[in-house]
Amino acid sequence: MRSGAMIAITAALLIGCAARVRPDPAPLVYGHAHNDYAHDRPRAEALECGFCSIEADICLVNGKLLVAHDPKKTSPHRTLESLYLEPLRKRAAEHGGRVYRGGPTVTLMIDFKTPAAATYPVLRKLLLKYADLLTRYQDDKEYDGALNIILTGSRPRPEMLAAENPRYVAIDGVLADLDREYPHDLMPQMNVQWTKVFQWKGDGPLPAEERSRLRDLVARAHAKGRQIRFWDAPDRSNAWRELLDAGVDCINTDNLRGLRVFFDGQTSS
Repeated sequence: MRSGAMIAITAALLIGCAARVRPDPAPLVYGHAHNDYAHDRPRAEALECGFCSIEADICLVNGKLLVAHDPKKTSPHRTLESLYLEPLRKRAAEHGGRVYRGGPTVTLMIDFKTPAAATYPVLRKLLLKYADLLTRYQDDKEYDGALNIILTGSRPRPEMLAAENPRYVAIDGVLADLDREYPHDLMPQMNVQWTKVFQWKGDGPLPAEERSRLRDLVARAHAKGRQIRFWDAPDRSNAWRELLDAGVDCINTDNLRGLRVFFDGQTSS
């Protein structure tokens, strides 16, 4: 083969390899990929957009933890392990021990759709296989990992988990927990269903009384050292702006790329 042709082929191969190697996006620490498993490419799209909080619903079916909103709509190959835990471990191994190279711990929020009494023991056994990947709480100390597991939905009661040592999970609190004195490492954040507290659906400006109520809830959560997230809120830029201005820590969205563009606009303006 002529040397010129060889050089051309080599150059083409190098260009092709470079095109396949994409740098990590800037981590989107304020973004929560709600019901991530419902997207065409679970996990992949959220990571391409830099999300640092990703949600997966789980159902215990025939002894397996399957990812779905409803036990009747599960598929045996869509397991928590195959869709999330194993790929995230592989990614962390390839990125210097982090989901995003040099980035923050990423939260995998696991939403229980089957009773905790049966589901949690199966989950704990599975998580022990991934102990090297996970944040753990042991002997009153927190050991940071690439992945932080937070339980939500029909999750176990805090008292059920408090005595675990080591513990590999934390709990997402609800509005009723706002003024309770749970340890921060057990309940580092809380969620509130927007439509249970507010009437605003994103049309026109947020009423002053509701804006004041929003800020009060954020302040009360922060006073307890907890982050706060609202779900079922209007999922568009004017609502994201209101939440961000109020100090909400994690913006819940189904529009992953839209929220990425929104935050990129904040940093460029």
